[in-house]
Amino acid sequence: MSFFFTETDLDEARTKAIIDQALGHADDGELFLEYAQSEAFVFDDGRLKNASYDITQGFGLRSVLGETVAFAHASELSEAALKRAAQSVEAVKAGHGGVLAAAPPKTNRHLYADSDPLSAVPFEVKTKLLQDIDAYARNKDPRVSQVSASLSGEWVQVQILRPGGEAVADIRPLVRLNVSVTAQDGDRRETGSTGAGGRETYERLLHPDFWQSQVDEALRMALVNLQAEAAPAGEMEVVLGSGWTGVLLHEAVGHGLEGDFNRKKTSAFAGLLGEKVAAEGVTVIDDGTIEGRRGSLTVDDEGTPTSRTTLIEDGKLVGFMQDRMNARLMGVPATGNGRRESHQHAPMPRMTNTFMLGGDKPREELIESVKDGILAVNFAGGQVDITSGKFVFNCTEAYRIQGGKLGAPLKNVALIGDGPSVMKKVSMIGNDFALDPGIGVCGKAGQGVPVGVGQPSLKIDAITVGGAG
Repeated sequence: MSFFFTETDLDEARTKAIIDQALGHADDGELFLEYAQSEAFVFDDGRLKNASYDITQGFGLRSVLGETVAFAHASELSEAALKRAAQSVEAVKAGHGGVLAAAPPKTNRHLYADSDPLSAVPFEVKTKLLQDIDAYARNKDPRVSQVSASLSGEWVQVQILRPGGEAVADIRPLVRLNVSVTAQDGDRRETGSTGAGGRETYERLLHPDFWQSQVDEALRMALVNLQAEAAPAGEMEVVLGSGWTGVLLHEAVGHGLEGDFNRKKTSAFAGLLGEKVAAEGVTVIDDGTIEGRRGSLTVDDEGTPTSRTTLIEDGKLVGFMQDRMNARLMGVPATGNGRRESHQHAPMPRMTNTFMLGGDKPREELIESVKDGILAVNFAGGQVDITSGKFVFNCTEAYRIQGGKLGAPLKNVALIGDGPSVMKKVSMIGNDFALDPGIGVCGKAGQGVPVGVGQPSLKIDAITVGGAG
């Protein structure tokens, strides 16, 4: 794969010379080249409401000078644009006499093939899938009043060039299917939603067994919500389900374990390396090498091979997620967690697939141990303060637990707490570890990137539950 093709006037030798000049005497830096194709289809109210296709390309040129980052980008792959960007980053470099950091290690691993998922499936097949989803959902139950479905995909090529001619490339496919079903019973209307995908082609998503199971699950959640009762409020025992509920771990704990927040000492975990920060048995890992997962990459956006990084081991804080700049400033190796939303953004330490390992308890045993509490199975959005770890998460599916017995479904459930405290209140860890179905998007400093989460079922001895009464 090469970006030095006939549609641009980029010459490989001249481009490398510009990079060498622009990043001379810097501590680090790279030219990030990107070519991306993306498409999206939205089917709502019985008709195709939107179909879009887009091609973007461009570059980002970054020079790292101590803790200062000089960054310029353009949406055209031309020598003239690159020279203008080089002049911008060189101006910031004036007087700096750094020695360029060594290039990232090489890897022979390739997580994804060159095949383009967008062109492999005709337009008609994609739109028919959404029509079939709509018809299937409406025929499943007379209470279905509205169906929405969307299908999206992208295929991204990146190439990262460093001074001295070092170069690395990556291919990044990504697809996703979302289904939302609204059911009505009398005057009451409730919605259930599902989604799934990953770094793959559309093949799995198009199979009837797959998309029908997504519709079935969305409908099940809508019907459960029709029966949901007002949630209690107060501090109580909480059992978290497996899989997607790991988004709470991601937000309330994961961000606090990123290198920049700890170097700047703005994280609740700053200065606690080697200390007990969670209950015994709690092991948290970030792994960008799992093929097919949303957060997985062959190399990160600085060219470092992704890795499996243990963050918390048996309750003890043992590591952070690092990009190259923060790793250099903290005197530790980069972990392959330097990520950016696109060529228009500079990289920063970000999660890939972040999850807690499983234990040895069946979920039923966790539920039976609860005298008065709730089971939280699915989450929607939440708010987190990274400095303190304080969070508020809204549940889309939850149930009352009383006397160890599962009771009625609940609505308007919010979980309120802080990540460091909650991790110390984990008293039982389930044996049902699961990763999420492939829907995670993480936001940080205005940038969004695909991520994965996961965990087993967990019993937490006390979380504040906000409800309707």
